[in-house]
Amino acid sequence: MKKSVIICVLALICSSLFAAMPAEKIRAGLKERNKALHIKDGWIRDPYIILMPDGWYYLTGTTKLPEDSEKFLHNKYNDNISPNRVGHIMRLWRSRNLIDWEYIGAPYSLADGIWPEVYPEKHRNINDWRLWAPEMHFIDGCWVIVHTSPAPVNGANLSVTRGRKLEGPYLNPMGKNIRKRHDPTLFEDENGRVWLIWGAANIVPLKDDFSGVAGDWVRIWPSNRKIGHEGCMIRKIGDKYVLFGTGWSTDKMRKGSYNLYYCVSDKINGGYGKRKFAGRFLGHGTLFKDKQGRWWCTAFYNANVPRISRKHAQTKDLSDTAYTVNKQGVTIVPMDIRQLDTGEIRVKALDPLYASPGKEEAQEF
Repeated sequence: MKKSVIICVLALICSSLFAAMPAEKIRAGLKERNKALHIKDGWIRDPYIILMPDGWYYLTGTTKLPEDSEKFLHNKYNDNISPNRVGHIMRLWRSRNLIDWEYIGAPYSLADGIWPEVYPEKHRNINDWRLWAPEMHFIDGCWVIVHTSPAPVNGANLSVTRGRKLEGPYLNPMGKNIRKRHDPTLFEDENGRVWLIWGAANIVPLKDDFSGVAGDWVRIWPSNRKIGHEGCMIRKIGDKYVLFGTGWSTDKMRKGSYNLYYCVSDKINGGYGKRKFAGRFLGHGTLFKDKQGRWWCTAFYNANVPRISRKHAQTKDLSDTAYTVNKQGVTIVPMDIRQLDTGEIRVKALDPLYASPGKEEAQEF
């Protein structure tokens, strides 16, 4: 069989195994809200979805280098490419309905951040730089982009557009003082103050023009243990602040399932309660609301072995290496997130596969 024919056959097999669900199935799932939905294929980690007032859902995340496209196609499992093989650009898709995704280019690159100015000699090799976990926030009529990067940059970026369009040239008001902040994210409170959260977890208020911090940073851990090691975010639910964070179920790196946890406080920068379970296989997911005001969480493939079945997820001991049930690409999981009459915050995945801890879970809930 000729090589070109083999490539075509492999492409068809890969697309059938790892493509997004049929549109009609996603549409039904969006209505029923009882199962996870695989809405987009392609190599992507840390998927970030935000619904904007213009009616579009925007999607970005950590994406692979362009030259890895063929490698992705012929990879044995079609999903176990090294996470170090990621690009230096922020790619962007949009959708009106969470079903049909339109690629709209790469509006931001590490070349737009502060580090080419700080390290001009390294900038010549920018294709070797890596942009991880980008997020976009629309604040005071401008887009604010934050992300993290490993060596050789070894620092984060906080870049701001000059207007309402998501395009350069960008301002970098914090300069190199943004420093190394792993998985940075932003939260705007009801008073319009913007907080920078990073690590697992630290928090500091920012100046109105993003030129620096407006106070001392503090560590916000649950009262009984660390929240995790990365992928944190804050959401306001009722009158409570809810800190979400990511960790492995065994408390050992890349052992077990990559999970999402949470804790609750009456104030944003302290006083958080015990760590609670938010969802299995939902580590570094984004919590977002759809146009009907219903909560969803993104999920992605993060494992050392091919994804496992629902049955194996419920019965298999997952403590020896990293496992997941998620396909490569973007999956969204319906969530029930609310404040009860008692004042307690309830966070629960509506798909049973994601709703309960596994047998290897180190913490008892």
